[in-house]
Amino acid sequence: MKSFCVRLLVSYLVVAMFIIGIAPNVDAGFSPSQLTGTAGQAREADLQKVRSFLENKLVADRFTQLGFSPAEVQSRLSGLTDEQLHKVALKIDEAKVGGWFWTAIGVLFLVVIIVLIIHLLRWI
Repeated sequence: MKSFCVRLLVSYLVVAMFIIGIAPNVDAGFSPSQLTGTAGQAREADLQKVRSFLENKLVADRFTQLGFSPAEVQSRLSGLTDEQLHKVALKIDEAKVGGWFWTAIGVLFLVVIIVLIIHLLRWI
């Protein structure tokens, strides 16, 4: 029985390492086939995204706690260059992507794997 469990565990680890090893490392992204708009339209889209983010109650409360009034935030926002505004809009998108859902799924997966390994090691 002990050798069966060891074989099963070794087989699982070999298959898992094989699957992890064949996954390609992709560092590329999609490139648009045509221009999506002019610089003015891009700035307006970024500005709208940042303004809608700043209208969030939690964000507004945090700025108030830090000592910034809404007028100060708007004045600093209007003073940003196109590049700076685009970077802020990208950071907002990045912050929204990494939500709690995928973190919870990852933790749940790790817990299941650990429990499975502990259960298999009890047979040894």
